[in-house]
Amino acid sequence: MKGRDWWRHLVAILAVVFSLLPIVFVVSAALNPQGTLSSTGLVPTDGVSLSNVGDLFAKTSFGHWYLNSLIVAGSAAFISVFISAIAAYAFSRYRFRGRRVGLMALLLIQMFPQFLSIVALFLAFSKVSEVWPGVGFNTLSGLTLVYLGGALGVNTWLMKGFFDTVPKELDESAVMDGASHAQVFFRIILPLVTPILAVTGLLAFIGTINEFLIANVFLTDPESKTLAIGLFGLINEQNRDANFGIFAVGTLLTAIPTVAVFQLLQRYIVGGLTAGAVKG
Repeated sequence: MKGRDWWRHLVAILAVVFSLLPIVFVVSAALNPQGTLSSTGLVPTDGVSLSNVGDLFAKTSFGHWYLNSLIVAGSAAFISVFISAIAAYAFSRYRFRGRRVGLMALLLIQMFPQFLSIVALFLAFSKVSEVWPGVGFNTLSGLTLVYLGGALGVNTWLMKGFFDTVPKELDESAVMDGASHAQVFFRIILPLVTPILAVTGLLAFIGTINEFLIANVFLTDPESKTLAIGLFGLINEQNRDANFGIFAVGTLLTAIPTVAVFQLLQRYIVGGLTAGAVKG
């Protein structure tokens, strides 16, 4: 029986090779001292060098782009998870007028890509910039608000389904013991729904730190650029072939926050699943 399963192992090996091939190519480009696309292959032929790393920080504002991206992605993920958790708790635990319509509206909004609203957002922020310059174009706070609009709907819908799995008897018991609704939410419900908080936070962080289209519209000032815009500028110039090496280094460094956040939240997901078990 085991001899007949060789093709499954072959498919798995081919899938892994297919997934790792682009990463190996980028790593090779990052270590290639020439730093050009035409001279890049799977195996560097001119030796290995870290000169592209120094050129990335010396010739570009990569550190500033990195910090901007972390601020926007971290803020958008934290705020969206917090607001979505409050909204999901209300939709799950309370019955009020417009509840069903609100849930359907959240679901329908997610069917349309966020970039379809770029024109409306552009006009809206044009007015906002005149009244409140701190939240408008070329500001990290303005870009964070735009990202929140796209993340709140799907996060609320996902959390609502997870909140429904938590027995309502826990809420009733806590209220009978004198706990307020805020105490029930923060001290009882949130610890039990840690897995969905971690998942939605991870999805919001990944989707924000890698976003390019909306950021390219709202951020034109060099001081406010994020990683996606800054790195795109390296390969969008006339000498883009010569910048491919430092672009590859920037791409690899950009993956570090995503991997770090995933490893951190993975521990909380496992811990939340075990700590959130309801004992009979």
